Amino acid sequence: MSNPKNALVVRGGWPGHHPVATTDAFIPFLESQGFAVHVEESSAIYADEAAMSDIDLIVQCVSMATIEREEFDGLDAAVRRGVGLAGWHGGIVDSYRNTPEYPQLIGGYFATHPPKPHHDRMGDGSDYMVPHRIEVTPAGKEHPITSGIGALDLDTEQYWVLTDNYNTVLATTTHASKPGDPWGSPVTCPAVWTRQWGKGRVFVATPGHDPDVLAMSPVRTMVERGLLWASR
Repeated sequence: MSNPKNALVVRGGWPGHHPVATTDAFIPFLESQGFAVHVEESSAIYADEAAMSDIDLIVQCVSMATIEREEFDGLDAAVRRGVGLAGWHGGIVDSYRNTPEYPQLIGGYFATHPPKPHHDRMGDGSDYMVPHRIEVTPAGKEHPITSGIGALDLDTEQYWVLTDNYNTVLATTTHASKPGDPWGSPVTCPAVWTRQWGKGRVFVATPGHDPDVLAMSPVRTMVERGLLWASR
């Protein structure tokens, strides 16, 4: 019998992104796919070369935290040698703000999530829950992660991310230009992408603010496929 693959779940940071509940939701799936899953509550393990040596997939959900230099170097080295890195929402695109090389590794960075029009705001977190659509790109229609998935209509945070053209963009979302916004025309941003980093594969999905969003069938399907695709 072959040895199982090893998945490392690294979670923590801002509790508003539900790092425990959201990652716990995918652990049974990974186990059903033959992974042995190990969970860490901080990024310290990235600096442990021996512990990282037999990992096949990293699932990261760490929002708005910082990372030590030796920890980032360990993460970067692991991906370069073939370890997959995957995640969703702020747990991957709003991590480790103190390390400018990190967004280069994952292919993008959270800039903001524009709120509702002024007349619809309540002065709380609901101001950022906006109806929007995620459209699969032509490349996404052919990719195993997003093949067969149509447009997704969501009512949650709509991420505006800054990226580069090295990514393979599987889906996009367009931010409207509302009265009072400083941008004068609609802005389209990547919403789901992949990236090759050395021998490693990176998968990023910007939807996933809370367990309810990740439980939606098209979103969960994309994330599950992304986890498997990223794994070496």
